[in-house]
Amino acid sequence: MAEWSQTWTWFDGRWQEGNPPLMGPRTHAFWLGSSVFDGARAFEGVTPDLDLHLARVNRSAEALNLKPTMSVGAMTELVREGVAKFGPSAELYIRPMYWPEEGSHSAVAPDAETTQFCLCIYEAPMPNGARSAITLSPFRRPTIETMPVNAKAGCLYPNNARALLEARKRGFDNCLLCDMLGNVAELATANVFMGKDGVLLTPAPNGTFLNGVTRQRVLQLARKAGMTVAEGSLTYKDFVGADEIFSVGNYGKVQPVSRIDDRDLQPGPLYRKARELYWEFAHAGR
Repeated sequence: MAEWSQTWTWFDGRWQEGNPPLMGPRTHAFWLGSSVFDGARAFEGVTPDLDLHLARVNRSAEALNLKPTMSVGAMTELVREGVAKFGPSAELYIRPMYWPEEGSHSAVAPDAETTQFCLCIYEAPMPNGARSAITLSPFRRPTIETMPVNAKAGCLYPNNARALLEARKRGFDNCLLCDMLGNVAELATANVFMGKDGVLLTPAPNGTFLNGVTRQRVLQLARKAGMTVAEGSLTYKDFVGADEIFSVGNYGKVQPVSRIDDRDLQPGPLYRKARELYWEFAHAGR
């Protein structure tokens, strides 16, 4: 039996402790993968960009033809209630979710009128600068013509999971996935940045990967601070020759990459500045 970290879940009007069962074998999302979610963080007494994460889960629901039933304001109040159930120093993952209970049109399409909502909050320690070794994945990111890449949808993650597992079998912690044209899109678990000759570079959003909330925030902060920033098409060769590489995402925020293939890397000045800027932003509204 799985041992879960401390968890509180709001569903059907009440808070429940632990990992309550929410779906049955005929639930549309259980067998046809029609769930969406988002992830925010609570750490060091702050919840940076919480409103943006909550707004995005509603957009994701609409992208999968579901019916958002919670306003950002209502979700925010629930998050405050839920976070208060943990200790003041707890590092938490905040996950709102929507899914349809029933289907329509021969059961394949979701029935938007049966959309369900839950908010799950659980302890998940921050990586705190943990480094990682990365490589190139043989798998690629889909396009909008093949998958709902305009949503943070559960059905997208088996592709990233198989990429991650394949890389770990080869002794790496994570991997870069390319788009269908062969340009780097993202890491299996986060957006990715690299530094070369003092310039901060990251793949331009092209409809094959999620333009993350934390990614957008780091770009905004870097530009405001006067850093030289460029979004564009980047190849794996570009990353192999980078001066530094780091990941940006909600789970770990800003984390360094320590190795790409057989080449060791050190946390560089662009990574350190980006992390400093983000932590200053996160605590500014405390």
